[in-house]
Amino acid sequence: MTIKIYNTLTRNKETFQPLEQNTVKMYVCGPTVYDYIHIGNARPLIFFDVVRRFLQQQQYQVTYIVNFTDVDDKLIRKAEQTGSTVPEVAERYITAFYEDIEQLGVRKADANPRVTENMSEIIAFIEDLVARDFAYENSGDVYFRTAKFPEYGKLSQQKLDDLQFGIRIEVDERKENAADFVLWKRAKAGEIFWSSPWGDGRPGWHIECSAMVKKYLGVTIDIHGGGHDLTFPHHECEIAQSEAHTGHPLAKYWMHNGYIHINNEKMSKSLGNSILVRDILTNIDTATLRYFVLSTHYRNPLNFTDDAIAQASKSVERIANCVHNLKHRLSIASSACEVEPTIEVEPAIAAQLARIVAVFNEKMGDDFNTADAITAMFDWVTLTNVCLQNNDASPALLQQLFATFETMNEVLSLYVEKEEELLDAEIEQYIIERTEARKAKQWARADEIRDILTAKGVVLEDTPQGVRWRRL
Repeated sequence: MTIKIYNTLTRNKETFQPLEQNTVKMYVCGPTVYDYIHIGNARPLIFFDVVRRFLQQQQYQVTYIVNFTDVDDKLIRKAEQTGSTVPEVAERYITAFYEDIEQLGVRKADANPRVTENMSEIIAFIEDLVARDFAYENSGDVYFRTAKFPEYGKLSQQKLDDLQFGIRIEVDERKENAADFVLWKRAKAGEIFWSSPWGDGRPGWHIECSAMVKKYLGVTIDIHGGGHDLTFPHHECEIAQSEAHTGHPLAKYWMHNGYIHINNEKMSKSLGNSILVRDILTNIDTATLRYFVLSTHYRNPLNFTDDAIAQASKSVERIANCVHNLKHRLSIASSACEVEPTIEVEPAIAAQLARIVAVFNEKMGDDFNTADAITAMFDWVTLTNVCLQNNDASPALLQQLFATFETMNEVLSLYVEKEEELLDAEIEQYIIERTEARKAKQWARADEIRDILTAKGVVLEDTPQGVRWRRL
């Protein structure tokens, strides 16, 4: 199928054509590991994982890299504040990162390279830029000569002369030009450092991604992604130093997700309105957060409000209820040995299911429009509910309904089954067994069954009309 991607570099939606047939090399800028990840980090982590899943479903072999910035000013400050070392800070928050993405339903990248593990490649990269006269050293710091790279500004579509120094660009009198950016920083007293041809120090922020893209994916990659805030200066600087070094494009397609707002205000550390992922997930479930993120097109701003989360929760519940009911009917059919794979699904319904998947793929193929793809999933919910109202729905139809849902959910993961979650039929069976135990005055067994159900998030209510139950 045809996939189109909005390319930040060209400001156009382009037909996706990978550099190598059926192979995609994809790099997304990861977190600086000095703290727990927040909702702003969660958006690209969820979205670009969905991009990878969809490409894989379309039979592409995807190599997906997300880096860790494990040494910079923020880590140094955190180490000083906590009385620990930079490596200890990094290790603590990398461990937390993996815990958090698991809770987000995000699959691990194929590799998460760290700056500190790629220092020799970074230094060699800078040495080459100095040798080519694209970089210069001054008092132990090394800077990139932006004036030497005429295309500087092509990603953000800014002219070098128009850049706002002191606002968007750090002013440093040691630079030849105010727009020049640092590749290597001389170490201050007491700071962590590595030895280099220019003295003891550590890399600047931008150089790490260029070096790791080249090492792990090659000279030119298919997709480079990240948040909109990285377009300038980070990705602009990546392009300049990489293309000066190799003479080839760094990436064919550049993708950037929109900003996060909190109650209509842009999220920022300075405003103190950033929300940690692990705090969010103490109040809402994974599926709700994923729905909230994916129900807005990735290039648009995303506004985190109580109302938006409440709406996402209701939508996820509607999907989950439909899936639970379908699985219940499937379990009954299976236990009754009613599965008859030779029976064909009614052609009209089979056609509707095929159309739902086609629309889902069409929307995902149109610049990964998850918001419209979710609409296709609700078309499935409507059709499935109609089919389930028919008690004569064949096992073959039930299986086809479930297979169709799994095709879409494999990409979006909006239904996240809790570990060891009981099916409705299993709960009913426990209730029958408990009722029989109570009739036989086997109180210990009756209490044991109640405890089992409670542990699995099921609450029983004994009423004059019989036993009622609900999920927590």
